[in-house]
Amino acid sequence: MKLFDLSGEIAVVIGATGALGGAIAEGLAQAGAAIAVVGRSRERGQACVSRIEADGGRAAFFPADALSPASLHAAHGEIQKTFGPPGILVNAAGGNDPKVTVTGDRKFEQIAPDDWRANFDLNLVGGVLLPCQEFGPGMVARGRGSIINIGSASAGIPLSRVVAYSAAKAAVVSLTQFLAREWAPANVRVNLITPGFFPAEQNRRLLFQEDGSPTDRTRSILGHTPMARFGQPGELAGAAIFLASPRASSFVTGTEIRVDGGFLAQTI
Repeated sequence: MKLFDLSGEIAVVIGATGALGGAIAEGLAQAGAAIAVVGRSRERGQACVSRIEADGGRAAFFPADALSPASLHAAHGEIQKTFGPPGILVNAAGGNDPKVTVTGDRKFEQIAPDDWRANFDLNLVGGVLLPCQEFGPGMVARGRGSIINIGSASAGIPLSRVVAYSAAKAAVVSLTQFLAREWAPANVRVNLITPGFFPAEQNRRLLFQEDGSPTDRTRSILGHTPMARFGQPGELAGAAIFLASPRASSFVTGTEIRVDGGFLAQTI
């Protein structure tokens, strides 16, 4: 299917050191793209590179902090030296923080403003703003590109407890639509993948007891998910390949693809 062939494309995946970003990076590599694995952990980044190379793909790790403009700029320069100018950007950095999670021991009014700002910055500033400021203008100048942001099922109707994360992801939706409109004349497409529930380190304490048994929250989530299961990281790859492809999604921008097992379609 040549529509989904990414041969010759260069993809930057920020947050490929995590489970979801890593799975997207591996999927894009399987479709033929060269992958710049970007993140803070060299160990996890090199592990992602090794998995891609073991599958016959091409990848390299570039250390960077998504909250540091200078760090992103340095990584961008090294990526261009190694692979050339990137035409795909996946923004997969982000996550929740227990310090801004409402619990029985921490009420909403007890959340410290500095903790709120830190989580908001992680998910919005590092999650979209700074990477797009660094990589977007080059795509605009070259007249082509695809930017894929990662949303959340909590961005529309916010989930209980994860208040700062939900608010930040709602802002990610707005910024995605803003950039889609601004950069469409330059043929740079900006879209959003909204995952449902995928167990990872950042949410494991909310989903599972220490003995591995499900929490009440897990039972609620699965009861609200028509497919009655969690997602697997690799299930995000197809949506990413579609949005990355300049042929398969050439007229798609400012939109959201849900990969949530029907969670956001469920009511009563």
